[in-house]
Amino acid sequence: MSGFTDQAGRPVIAITGSGVVSSLGNGKKDNWARLTNGESGIHAIKRFPSDHLRTTMAGTVDFMTPVDAGSTALTFALAEAAAVEAIAESGFKIGDFGGPLFLAAPPVELEWWQRLDLDGDGGENGVNEPGYERILHAARNRAHEEFFRSAQFATIGSKLRERLGTRGLPITLSTACASGATAIQLGVEAIRRGETERVIAVATDGSVTAEALVRFSLLSALSTQNEAPEKASKPFSKDRDGFVMAEGAAAFVMESLESARARGATVLGILEGCGECADDFHRTRSKPDGSPAIAAVRAALDDAGVSTDDIDYVNAHGTSTPENDKMEYLSLSAVFGEKMKSVPISSNKSMIGHTLTAAGAIEAVFSLMTIRSGTLPPTINHVTPDPAIELDVVPNTKRDATVNRVLSNSFGFGGQNTCLVIAAEPA
Repeated sequence: MSGFTDQAGRPVIAITGSGVVSSLGNGKKDNWARLTNGESGIHAIKRFPSDHLRTTMAGTVDFMTPVDAGSTALTFALAEAAAVEAIAESGFKIGDFGGPLFLAAPPVELEWWQRLDLDGDGGENGVNEPGYERILHAARNRAHEEFFRSAQFATIGSKLRERLGTRGLPITLSTACASGATAIQLGVEAIRRGETERVIAVATDGSVTAEALVRFSLLSALSTQNEAPEKASKPFSKDRDGFVMAEGAAAFVMESLESARARGATVLGILEGCGECADDFHRTRSKPDGSPAIAAVRAALDDAGVSTDDIDYVNAHGTSTPENDKMEYLSLSAVFGEKMKSVPISSNKSMIGHTLTAAGAIEAVFSLMTIRSGTLPPTINHVTPDPAIELDVVPNTKRDATVNRVLSNSFGFGGQNTCLVIAAEPA
């Protein structure tokens, strides 16, 4: 990298603002203090009855909106909080940001209480079709305009654009558990192509519902160790039995390094590289040989123009599912070789759970904070190591370290694999 361009002659991407919300708290300060202290935000579900569910715990964010506001309202509130924190830190103006918005958001659907309300309203409108047809009738006739808006995938992006003052139509995407990293990648590519000098990438997910828990349970993806919720998520441990669903949001303000320096902004770090590779093997399972994940890691390193020797720490996808953790170990071992045994790697999902659509961006923010603080967050609940996974997972207790460059992994359901390389500001 030389001056304001990288090894490929593209604009260097500076991170000048970041924000995060999780079950640990609202904002970077509280999140980082609790994360590095090894505290868990996972708890028994209180928002809705869970008596008959196999999994009765989650990393829900219960302090943002009223419990009956619904997942769309919460997802927006989380996104807004993270984005406002990021823009405020960057020095740009909230309400007049002036750059495009790239938003990772979960698929949106009506809450059950909304469906039942619509169903019950059918008789008043003289509609006697079954429930599903009745809902369609109400939507088409805009009899319930707020319900109609809340079920549109672009609703959160549109509201966020108005709140932040972003430019152009917001891009809303959903690439499963890699969504947050994908949103960041799209922002990076827009700056590199010269389409804009700055972007904001936001990822958010407030969709923990009874129905979502049932769906993931049917896939045998969730932990059922409900007795001690704070100990249920245990990435890379021998007794791991599934992930813990969670909520949260994160945001990055990124701009060309030249733009940041010209306006005297504080550069928090550099987004050096992005890599992705799709996996068409199965709707949830990863390809057994790990080749797509391997390709994503290598692509990120190549895009950044660095080698495995340049990586000081890996922020793991680390879901705590038996298969995904093994696949991540195999893919990293294939790329790093024996060196992987000595590169520290930890998973914040052990403390905040799996925030699904938001996970890749939350982990990117935590990766940046690792660089800036020189503190490696731990992987908690690592009591019984898996002998088949030979990794330094920073078990249970934080560690001081000099970290100049981080690889942040996101490997999602449906074959979505995206990796990011984040580095300290160049001297």
